[in-house]
Order: sequence, then C-alpha cells, then structure tokens
Amino acid sequence: MQKKKIHWLGNRQFYRTAMALGIPLMFQQLITSSVNLVDNLMVGQLGNTALSSVAAVNRLTMVAIFAVNGLLAAAAIFIAQFWGAEDREPMKQTFRFSLLAAFLILVPFWLGETLIPEQLLSFFTDVQDVIKTGSQYMVIAAWALPFTAFSLSTASAMRAAGQPRLPLGISVGAVLINTLLNYLLIFGKGGFPVMGVQGAALATVMARLIEALLHLYFLVRKSFPFTTRLRELFVIPRSLAWSILKKALPLALNEFLWSLGMATLFMLYSQRGPEIMAGYSIANTISDLFFVLFGGLATATTILVSKPLGANQMEEARERAYQLLAFSIFLAVLFSMAMFGASFIVPAWYQVSVQTRQIAAQMLQVMAVMFWTYTANTQCYFILRAGGDTRSTLFVDSGFMWLVNIPLIGLLTCFTSMNIMQMYLIGQMTELAKLSKAYHLVRKEKWLVNLTQ
Repeated sequence: MQKKKIHWLGNRQFYRTAMALGIPLMFQQLITSSVNLVDNLMVGQLGNTALSSVAAVNRLTMVAIFAVNGLLAAAAIFIAQFWGAEDREPMKQTFRFSLLAAFLILVPFWLGETLIPEQLLSFFTDVQDVIKTGSQYMVIAAWALPFTAFSLSTASAMRAAGQPRLPLGISVGAVLINTLLNYLLIFGKGGFPVMGVQGAALATVMARLIEALLHLYFLVRKSFPFTTRLRELFVIPRSLAWSILKKALPLALNEFLWSLGMATLFMLYSQRGPEIMAGYSIANTISDLFFVLFGGLATATTILVSKPLGANQMEEARERAYQLLAFSIFLAVLFSMAMFGASFIVPAWYQVSVQTRQIAAQMLQVMAVMFWTYTANTQCYFILRAGGDTRSTLFVDSGFMWLVNIPLIGLLTCFTSMNIMQMYLIGQMTELAKLSKAYHLVRKEKWLVNLTQ
C-alpha cells in the first residue's frame, strides 16, 4: 500500500504550540546544565583528581536516573493519552504507578552507592586517588536519590498533563540553591568548613530535598487531574499496571542500557589516561547546554503526538510527528553553530592542564558537526515512543549502542594505538547508520496506536 504524502512544514500555530510546550523544559534543563557547568568549574578548581572522581560518580548515578526516566516516559504517554480522552481516574492510577516504580528502581542504586562505593568506582578506573575521592563523594550524594525519585515522578506527570511551568520554577529554585550551597560548602564560605568534594555532595542532597518538598507542597495545594490521596497510593488495577509495564519495561531497559553504555564508553575512553577522563567530562558538561533541545522536543512530542493518538485523531498525530522531525533538524543546525563557537571559549575557563582543555574543545567540535544526526535520531525515538512502539526504540537506541558503538570503541581501545580524537570521531560517525534505521522504523508507522482503547 502506498504511503500517504508527508507534509513536512506546519502552520504558524503548530510552531507556536511546539515552542510553548518545549521552551519551559528546555529553559529548565538549560538552567540545570548551566548550574552543572558552574558546579563542574568549582570542582575543577580542586584539581583533575576531584573532577575525574565526581565525573565517575555522576556517570554511575545517571544510570539510575535514566532508568527511572525511561519508566516515567512510558507513564507520561499514558497520562497524556488519558488526558486526551478526558479520563481522570486512570491518570491518577498511572501517577501512583510511576511513583512506586521510581522508588523501586532507585533503591538498589542507593544501597550500592552507600555500601560498596569503591567497588562501583573501580569499574571506571584503577587510579586509587580517584576511587578514594569519588567514594567520599558517593556515600553522601547517594542520599539524594529517594528525593529525586519523587521529584522526577511528579514533574513528569505535570508536564504530561500540559502544565510544564510549575516544575520549571521548582527546578530553577533547586539548582540555584544547589549552586549557592556548593560555593559555601566546597570552599568553606559564610562560616562553613572547607569540605571539598564532600561539600559538593552534601549540597546536592540538600537541594534535592528542598526540590522534593516544593513538589509535594504544590501537589497538595493545586488541583492536578492526576493528584491522588496517600491512602490510595497502592490502588492500581492490575490490567493498567500490566499495560504500563509492557510499554515501560522496554523504555526503562533502553534508558538503563543507554546510560550504562555511556558509562562504559566513559570507561573505555578513560583508558587513554586521566586527562582524557577529565576532558571527556568537561566536554559532556558543556554539551549539556545544547542537548537541552532534546528535552523540549520530548515534551512537545508527548503532547502534540500522544494526545491526539489518545483522542483517535490519527492523521493529526501523523502530520505533527513528521513536522516535528523537520523542525528538530532545523533547530539542530542553529544549536550546532553555537556549540562550535563555545568550544573555543568555555573549556578555557577550567583550571586544568592544557591537554585536558584541548581534548574537551576538540570533542565539542566533533559533537557540533554531528549534532544534527543526534537530534534527528532522538526525534525519531520520541515519535516511536509517543505511540508506544517501545520495541523499536530499544533497538535503535541502546541496542545500536551495545551492538555497534561499544564493540567498535572497545576494539579500538584494546587493539590499536589510535589517539583519543581518532577513536572519538569514528565512534560518533556511527550515528549516520543509526539514523538510517531509525527513520525507516518511523516510516513504517507502527507507532500510530491509541493506547487507551
């Protein structure tokens, strides 16, 4: 059967709506990434060892966070589609499910980081100074995870119900508090003792606690369509829980494997020396300022595609999906130019070795050139996810990483003397092959499904 014609360009109202939905989360993530950059600069003043240690811990923590986000993404699809169908009770049940599941996922990570930090960090490096310093940071920072589970679940539900501004405001407040506490506790300002990396960890815990309390306050005070009573927390129909799980498990598994894959790549690149470890961390922290585009696209896709799917408006969902794909590539070109320019400026702010700064700058330049492929791949992922085609998302995202990217970099690391930039460039070029497969799966249109029926 011949495919319907694709309308790549939307009308003005489409772009206004997409930007109105996407900009709040982009702005939220931009602030978060900017504060992370400031935090990174603060820790960087303590030296390469401190910077490498915190980077290794954060890589491990992100495995947990991404696993939760994968599950919450599936729950958000159901919340958005139930919202489109104007069915509140299943929205509440889905929110309860997301809360409980988020805590269950993070508990093992919390226990591991508090009980066996040195064993976990030895996965990334065998440099004892890095392991020792990282362990001091990890055992404190791990206590932020329970608060993070609550905040992530609540913020995700708010955005899926078309109310992104409140979690934006809460996040802005939390990251600003985190920055202030970092300054006070790392360097011993305002009468506080000099705590170094332990101060950075304590600041993180305190900021996450305040963020969770703010989410709880507004959840109780405001009337959200998914707001639930505490005594009903465990009231979730098995049929709904199973439906969400069938979609959530591939997404959560994908996010877990993807973040674990990124941690593995971090470990492989780090085999070339501690300067590589620090430079890679700097490049990724700076690039996060530009990857905020993905958060905006995720929110816009959830609302503009998932909501009409839930209302059985299939053609509208289809057109919006392809228009978002075209729009994402246009935005990616703009962002890539800004990233390329930043590569000549921001790494110079770090008080690290010249080699570390050069590595960070060169990695950013490679990312800038390839940014349009990252964005197109990610938008294909969001489209597939919007209709619950989670098997395809698993294949084109983490599946591709573990089957292609990681084995390739592993072979180059272990069996060649290739320098880090040659390895990194080859690894990033695999995104072109990934894009070919991802777009093919979008064009099959198996994601055009109403999950509420």
